[in-house]
Amino acid sequence: MSPKFSPASSVLPLLATGLTLLVAGCGTDDIQFNGGIFDAVGLSDAGKTKTTQPKLAERAPLVVPPTLDRLPTPGEAPVAPAQIADINDPDVAKAKSRSELEAQQEEYCRKNFDDARARGDDSAYSVEGPLGPCRPSVLTAIKKWNNSGDDADAQ
Repeated sequence: MSPKFSPASSVLPLLATGLTLLVAGCGTDDIQFNGGIFDAVGLSDAGKTKTTQPKLAERAPLVVPPTLDRLPTPGEAPVAPAQIADINDPDVAKAKSRSELEAQQEEYCRKNFDDARARGDDSAYSVEGPLGPCRPSVLTAIKKWNNSGDDADAQ
């Protein structure tokens, strides 16, 4: 017996091909997720449309280069003007203030923590200096260890 030809059997593959092409024509750009839950998960386009400028610190103004007649001749040591010596560098001031605070912390802890601990006073462990508690701990040891590595790299 030969198989019988039916019109429905030839239409089904054409229908499946047509539906596949129709669905493939839809891109993901056309699909939008709206709602609070999609905003929270990050699937909606609400957060993508907002472009915010990053907040940056204000920059120093540009310095105009000197004229060519004020430049020193090659091989001659430049003369340092007095203006450069008067500049207050915030990084140098921060390093000075940090070293001063460390000296104050050392003196304060030696006076208030070490003496009280030598007397056997248990309230010595609650003493705090300018940079924090005087009692030794694992965290302060790690902090000192990390800072000492940074100082060695800077030199």
